Amino acid sequence: MIIGIDDTDSREGMCTTYLGALLMEELRQYGTIVELPVLVRLNPTIPYKTRGNACVGIKIATSCPDKVMEHVISRISTMSAMECEMTNPGVVFIQDAEYESFREVLGTFFQRAVREVLSIEEAKSLIAKTGLQSKGFKNGRGLIGALAACGSILNPGWDHTFEYLAYRQREKWGTPRNVDKNSFFIADSVTYPETWDTVDVSNGLVVCVPHSPDPVLYGIRGRNPNVVKRTAEMIGSEPLKMSCVYCTNQGTDMHLIPVDSIPEMEEMHSYIVSGFVSGDLFTIPGGHTIFSISDGSGTSLECTAFEPTKDFRSLVRKLVQGDFVKVYGSFMNKALNIEKIEIVSLAPLVVSHNPECPSCGKRMESAGRGQGYRCRKCGTKAAALVQVELKRDIESGMYEVPPCARRHLAKPLVRLQDPSVKIFPSR
Repeated sequence: MIIGIDDTDSREGMCTTYLGALLMEELRQYGTIVELPVLVRLNPTIPYKTRGNACVGIKIATSCPDKVMEHVISRISTMSAMECEMTNPGVVFIQDAEYESFREVLGTFFQRAVREVLSIEEAKSLIAKTGLQSKGFKNGRGLIGALAACGSILNPGWDHTFEYLAYRQREKWGTPRNVDKNSFFIADSVTYPETWDTVDVSNGLVVCVPHSPDPVLYGIRGRNPNVVKRTAEMIGSEPLKMSCVYCTNQGTDMHLIPVDSIPEMEEMHSYIVSGFVSGDLFTIPGGHTIFSISDGSGTSLECTAFEPTKDFRSLVRKLVQGDFVKVYGSFMNKALNIEKIEIVSLAPLVVSHNPECPSCGKRMESAGRGQGYRCRKCGTKAAALVQVELKRDIESGMYEVPPCARRHLAKPLVRLQDPSVKIFPSR
């Protein structure tokens, strides 16, 4: 049986992955857990998400499916943050005889849920057509993620990473987390780049410890289950309630949609789009740096490096009109929030200045409107300004925002496998 669960948390507490980890332990009384559970991050631009927009999926071999379903529904009922208006849990069950019938349709639904904006009505309609066993609470929005989690398990060929999640004891929820910050830097120095986004070295921050009042103590992301477990063993912290390793689409860029032109882009989607820098860069109050690109379609796109991206903005400010770039990020409010940028080619940076006197080496001055330039000391003359091409303080290649500003789904450059692109990781 496959179990998909979504939307049990709120911005004030609880966590769907915590419920998944708890069920991983409790459901063993009814059978054998098959494979690692999945943690799927859905479209990050959805405005009604609670926090990280995550759903979870579990696969169990059992001879008593009715007891499994009863137990799961009971746990969702009692543990979900039902008091929150935005919390609308959903659960879907698929038994093994149904796997092949729903593999394709749910695999497509899974990919769309990561990239597109799906409605509750579409999820309920799909459940009605397939006859899947399910339960939606309140408005049932969680059925979208529950279906997506099931689809991810039925179609295991997608790019994936792993995350070790450590959970707090119940009485600690909502209190300051007791962790040895230095131990995260030590652990990271041993396992990076097999693990990533544990710390932000450039900004001196621990980024794998959340600040919200939920059950998660910290999360370690990496290439395989063994390395995330090994890293967690080096962490000093308060006693854990439990831990769980998830197979996940985090760090995969699964949310990004390649497009050929700017007019194809839709709000609340994430894209890879190319164009020429078409306007001067500027920084607005708050520290956000903005520039525009044009792709020849007659439409321009505003691209923003927000203040939390820190030194990434310094890189962006080195761009000039005519540079050809490929930008990666989410499109909201008619602007693209940059997650990564590939500088494909650099335009010549040419500046003009007054000519030098060949006799004394000093800069000449204007001799008057339309009269060229002259050296006041030597009397030498020149007809026009001198054009000089400056060396650019930037290279072609791929750049990323620092870990402190990275989205769950954004692929870190240490995972990039394209040898044709020079990469500049944030550290």
